[in-house]
Amino acid sequence: MNPHDHPTALKDLQDSIYREKVLRARKMTPEERIDSVWELSDMQLELMLAGALARIDSSDHEKGWAEVRRGLDRVERARDHRFYSHSIPAT
Repeated sequence: MNPHDHPTALKDLQDSIYREKVLRARKMTPEERIDSVWELSDMQLELMLAGALARIDSSDHEKGWAEVRRGLDRVERARDHRFYSHSIPAT
């Protein structure tokens, strides 16, 4: 079925894919779920490293991981900025 043939075909296809993923996840054991989380984490770290290497235009993995760390530190500072103040509030 071509998603362009019917106005709701694309949405129906997306719903079907989502439903299949949910049903597959519900059948997984806790151990299988944890394993899949680790696989996703590993993949995410590889993508972060690849992005960092491209950003700094290098193939040096040590420099790449330093760039990943720098980026994660920046995200952490931005997140923490909402929770912590660097000055005493005026009364």
